[in-house]
This record gives sequence, structure tokens and C-alpha cells, in this order.
Amino acid sequence: MLKRTIYIGNPSYLKLKDNQLKIEDGITKELKGSVAVEDLGFLVLDHYQITLSHQLIIALQQHNVAIISCDESHLPLGLMLPISGHVEHSERLKHQINLSEPLKKQLWKQTVEAKIYQQKALLSKFGYVSEPMQTYMTNVKSGDTSNMEGIAAQHYWKQLFENFTRERGGDAPNNYLNFGYSILRSMVARALVSSGLNPTIGIFHRNKYNAYCLADDIMEPYRPYVDELVLEWLSKPFRPTELSKEAKTHLLKIATKDVKIDGLTRPLLVAVSSTTSSLYKCMTGEQRTIRYPEFT
Repeated sequence: MLKRTIYIGNPSYLKLKDNQLKIEDGITKELKGSVAVEDLGFLVLDHYQITLSHQLIIALQQHNVAIISCDESHLPLGLMLPISGHVEHSERLKHQINLSEPLKKQLWKQTVEAKIYQQKALLSKFGYVSEPMQTYMTNVKSGDTSNMEGIAAQHYWKQLFENFTRERGGDAPNNYLNFGYSILRSMVARALVSSGLNPTIGIFHRNKYNAYCLADDIMEPYRPYVDELVLEWLSKPFRPTELSKEAKTHLLKIATKDVKIDGLTRPLLVAVSSTTSSLYKCMTGEQRTIRYPEFT
């Protein structure tokens, strides 16, 4: 069943009753909404005056619900996940830790190829110049030692946005991209935990200060789906620039966005779980390739 994403942007008190998340107005205590905890996938908290009962937090963790906290800029800052999201957590962690360097390089090669393919498809869909992307994708080597990912990105961003520099801060479209990528990163981290993998131990990203190296690896081919949502939002007639509640509502559609994977059309949230499941099978030798979606 497809899990729901709940966004809270007002003063609220959240509690558990009858296995339901109850949302009360933080001032009047009026009941504003109710949803079964088992139906939840993500809970996004975007206001300083939000209170959660500990009983609710425990129930959310038991159902592998990702709790995302936003900062003063309304961008996701924190992510709470259960310590163990799979019954074979210990066994699967051993496979992940013992992953050989050659296999890591091959898996990263597949990931970069998939990312460039997705970027190429998005450029084509919106009528931008996409031909060079095929060359970049063909020239990806094991471990991407020739940095085709970075070279392809230069062409990609020049096509999508005029006079654009990709930054972790700044105005539109960076604010939209940053919000969307943060939600996507949380989705991938949650799927990795559900597959019994540790999101910290990456196949390429290895920054010692990064707690989500593997999530950053696996989310790469999914980034163009966020880019598409941003392009759609920027095409609005009122030329939006602020990260408004309406903009965030639009970007949160990423979880339910239809994507094609293994010849089937599935919500992106389901596709991510298929990707992380195949990643583990690559680690055990059951499969040779990671399942990534194909942009259509």
C-alpha cells in the first residue's frame, strides 16, 4: 500500500489515539485531522510550535515512519528513523560492510549512468539540447574516474536554467531544488533502512561528516524527478520565487509521482524500495545490476 506524506505547517499538538495520528490545533485544541499511523510514510514538521507525544513517536518508529524536521528557512534539517527497519538487519549489515571495492565501483558506475540517462530524458522531454548526454553516459568508467557525472551536470544545468549556479542556499530555483532533494533523500534513507541497510555506509560518498552517504549515492538517478516538479512549478503564470506552503505541497508530490521501473508504472516511493532491495541483492551476488527507474 502506498504510504502517505503528512505536512504540518501550523502550531499543532500531535498525539496517538486508537492507533491514529490525531492533529489538534496548538491554540484552540480543536481536532484538525486524523490518519492511521500504519498508512503513514513521512511526517514533515515545519513550525516551531509543534508538539508530539512520546507515545506517538514510538508508534511512528514502529511503523517505519520518517519524521522530518524543517529549520527557520523551511528546509528539511533533521530526519528520525528507527534504528532497525528489517528483521535481518545484522546479517545484511555484514554484507554491506564487507562489500568489495571493485563491486562498489561497478555499482557507482551503474548509478552515474542511470543518473545521466534520466537527465538526458528530462532535457528531451522539455525540448532542451540532450545529445551530448549520450556521449557522457557512454564514457562512464568504473567508479566514474573520468567524472562524467560532473561534466554532464554542467551541460544539464546550463540547459535547464539561465545564468544558474547550483547552491545549497540562495533564491529560486535553488530553494525549490533543496527542499525537493531533502525530501527525496529522506525517502531513500527510509527505504534503505527498510531493506536492512545502513544509510551511512556509502558506495561512493564517504564524507566522515555525512550520516547519509548511501542515501546520497542511491538518490542520484531520482533527482531529475524533483527537477521536473521544479520546472512545472516555475512555469506557473505568477512566476513564483518563494518557498511557499503551496510550493512545498507541489514538491511533496514526489512520493506519489508515477515512474517506470522494471517495465511497470509505480509510485516513486515504491520504486525507491525496489531500488534499495535490488542493491542488497547486488551486495549478496544474487543480482548484478541495481534496478533504477526510466524517465518517461
